[in-house]
Amino acid sequence: MSDWDEVCDVLVVGSGAGGMTAALCAHDLGLKVLLIEKSELYGGTSAVSGGGIWIPDNHRIAGLGGSDSPEEAIAYLRAATFGEIDDGRIETYVAEGRAMVEYLERHSRVRFEAQAAYPDYYPELPGGKPGYRSMDPLPFDAAELGDEFLRMRPPSPGTLMMGRMAMTMKEARVLLCRGPGWIGLTCKVLWRYWRDLAGRRLSRRDRYLTLGNALIGALRCSLLDRQAPLWLNCALQELIEADGRVQGARLRYAGQSLRVQARHGVVIAAGGFERSQQMREQYLPQPTQASWSATPPHNSGDGIRAGQALGAQTALMSHSWWAPTSHVAGEEKQRAMFVERNLPGCILVNAAGQRFVNEGAPYSDIVYAMYEQASVPCWMVFDAEFRRKYPCGALLPGYAQPDWQVPAQLRDYFHKADSLAALAERIGVDAQGLEATVERFNPMAEQGVDVDFGKGDSLFDRYYGDPGVSPNPCLAPLRRGPFYAVRLDAGDIGTKGGLLTDVHARVLHDSGVPIPGLYAIGNSAASLMGRTYPGAGSTIGPAMTFGYIAARHIAAQAAAVARASAELPA
Repeated sequence: MSDWDEVCDVLVVGSGAGGMTAALCAHDLGLKVLLIEKSELYGGTSAVSGGGIWIPDNHRIAGLGGSDSPEEAIAYLRAATFGEIDDGRIETYVAEGRAMVEYLERHSRVRFEAQAAYPDYYPELPGGKPGYRSMDPLPFDAAELGDEFLRMRPPSPGTLMMGRMAMTMKEARVLLCRGPGWIGLTCKVLWRYWRDLAGRRLSRRDRYLTLGNALIGALRCSLLDRQAPLWLNCALQELIEADGRVQGARLRYAGQSLRVQARHGVVIAAGGFERSQQMREQYLPQPTQASWSATPPHNSGDGIRAGQALGAQTALMSHSWWAPTSHVAGEEKQRAMFVERNLPGCILVNAAGQRFVNEGAPYSDIVYAMYEQASVPCWMVFDAEFRRKYPCGALLPGYAQPDWQVPAQLRDYFHKADSLAALAERIGVDAQGLEATVERFNPMAEQGVDVDFGKGDSLFDRYYGDPGVSPNPCLAPLRRGPFYAVRLDAGDIGTKGGLLTDVHARVLHDSGVPIPGLYAIGNSAASLMGRTYPGAGSTIGPAMTFGYIAARHIAAQAAAVARASAELPA
């Protein structure tokens, strides 16, 4: 074909951490790269995430006094995924994840630190670790981005102090329970924000980037260093296949339909399908609503559908990176309840007023339980002491934001009543069931042993508990009114079903062979983590690693083609 509007070597669809890593590595390998983004803001779901990556046997572990090995990591992943992933991707991920991080730290502005105290989500399983494998991006100064900063997708309000000031994960953990030094830390965060006078003149956004914004900022700045192009407001319409391989794609850009040739490969890194109501109803458990997702509104499965149109295999389409979420009026996405459930003095109940799950379990397990126990939606119930001490979703702790100071837009966010029976009536759950549940729960909480669901038994549960509460930092009775409830929906931070890929990130056809020229990573690809969530960063870590792998495979294929062409007789 000769009627191309644009020509590149590699087209990367999606500007999250996986797509940016693929683009950066492909550029460094001498390939002409075009990175496109459907929305007006770059960064995708990665930008609103915690930004962590789960990298077993990473190069920071030994320096922190820990230990790990590929064998332990593989054993853990096999146990956590129930042995369901047996196609070589687990071994490839473990082998290449460390190499990916080391490459970025040598050749880009990205820097990570391993979290010694952040355990795997199932540390009791064979090969599980009490820390070290989850790595957080170091803070990044957005002044390095110049005007490009305001084109980055902003962080989720729930990750910011007072909805405005950035915090690292370690800082947030101290502030969560007013740990040692929390007052000084609060002052530090405030001063860090307000001293940036140039930033305050530019916008309300904090230029001290942390979490997902730090990762995306460092990657974007690295691409700017290379003058690698990024097209915003550019949507994938369809893939173009000819002569037995994917040759490029039809894009919608600046109001026009363009045909872009990708001489050596197309990498689909466009996220999942969680914002497509039609695909949710087709694949996910019911009931389901796109509005329950905590992801940006543009993840509508475009890349997955484009692959399916070429006969690509899919897998895990009924699974998501589940997380219970709550609705905040006026916000574009719901807020995921990652840590509040672990704190002492709260329970999750269904319409019968009964507990149905360990509230401190990994967030993905909470939503699986919601569906298995017909508990969609469920309610997070807590008492006045919890309300005074801890945050809950959009609510700041009562000591910082008493009920009379709650903004008008949050008045419908929670329900409040002087008694459990009155609260049950307000939220539509069985009053006798709720009272009986609390009556059974309170003695267990006082003793520190949850005989029903084991809240606080796991090291993971306790990570976000209150260390000032004993004997179990995750348990306290609900005694003092008024009582409160917040509705939790069966939300997600992305779907995990997508195009099935091999160890090189090549998309597999229904026939089982790779589709030449087509690669998929991140939530556009079926997750190598199966139906579970082994540790913090299990989404972005594989996305970036297989972006790195895809770039190297494309470059190797391009080199092989060049050698073959050079050997042809004149």
